[in-house]
Amino acid sequence: MCEYQYNFNSGMGAGIDMAECTRVLVVDDNALLRLGLTETFKIEPGLEPVGQAANAVEALELVRKLKPDVVTMDYQMPGDNGVECTKNILAEFPETKIVLLSVFDSEEDIWKAVQAGVKGYLTKKAGEVEEVLEAVQEVAAGGTYFPASIAAKLEERSGKDDLTPREMEVLKLLAGGCSNKEIVEELGISLPTVKLHIINLREKLKAADRTQAVVHAFKRGIIHVDA
Repeated sequence: MCEYQYNFNSGMGAGIDMAECTRVLVVDDNALLRLGLTETFKIEPGLEPVGQAANAVEALELVRKLKPDVVTMDYQMPGDNGVECTKNILAEFPETKIVLLSVFDSEEDIWKAVQAGVKGYLTKKAGEVEEVLEAVQEVAAGGTYFPASIAAKLEERSGKDDLTPREMEVLKLLAGGCSNKEIVEELGISLPTVKLHIINLREKLKAADRTQAVVHAFKRGIIHVDA
């Protein structure tokens, strides 16, 4: 445990030697998970939890105020998700290290997080507290933390083409069951253009037809059930 202790109620701290502590901000919309991680960090030598946030807006405000060394970031939150929140934090505080905790373990979700600048990625279903501690300590020391299963999916994704914003729009409409004509009406583009986008989607997703393209997109995490 660090000598520096932060009072969560008053927002005031009494520091003795903050330099020896890795200051950690916990971001998650689950109050019990926030509390559990905070209490765990409190008793771990060298770590000091300095605050908690339930959403992206609170997270950015607390990063500005508290200047944490490491942020444990939830992927799914109200408003901006963890990837967007990461981008916003690093745009202002590029030295901040972020470890993303997610229920998603698809290659696209991992890829987006790494592209945003996270230094570690753990799945909540597999991430024991000890692993979260290890990840925080590793990134605080200047390293990265991607378990073997995550690293393998990241490697697999790295050789694939990104979808364009328009291709993503077409893909989501296909996933919603829209016909070519309905996509034309929804996006205000021509039928030949819609067909071209679908051809490109099939090629990029290695799919034989439009239905398989949607299936592959779900499997890879490009789109989700609630997309």
